[in-house]
Amino acid sequence: MSAKENKLQALLAPTVEALGFELWGTEYLIQGKHSVLRLYIESENGVQVTDCAAVSEQVGAVLDVEEPISGEYLLEVSSPGVDRRLFRLEQYLAYVGEEIELRLRSPFEGRRKFKGILRGVEDGDIVLLVDDHEYLLPYGDVDRAQLTLRI
Repeated sequence: MSAKENKLQALLAPTVEALGFELWGTEYLIQGKHSVLRLYIESENGVQVTDCAAVSEQVGAVLDVEEPISGEYLLEVSSPGVDRRLFRLEQYLAYVGEEIELRLRSPFEGRRKFKGILRGVEDGDIVLLVDDHEYLLPYGDVDRAQLTLRI
């Protein structure tokens, strides 16, 4: 996550948690004049549309008071879904044995994109099995990672 996303995550997590949800992740996308702040919320009981609306209302009030974003933006609140993005290292641990797609900021052994079975986390690095080859990928270089949707 970017520094801005980390700041927003820290600011908004207490509000989301007070409503009974976990703030799974935060995305802040700058798209010209109209940016998007996307929050993913999670709950053991699942996430309903009414839950997203309630979180949006409360988070919107915090954002109005704190004003961490200048200019216009769209606030979106949703569930992470089945093909959820992984935002923090500890989230990877829950999905050992699952297939993930991972993109690095800079090439590792000549490539930036990997798709394989998550084998675990070792000394802060991601262990990924891709075509019978095990990679130890530096977590600090991960640009984006998410579960793949199995049909």
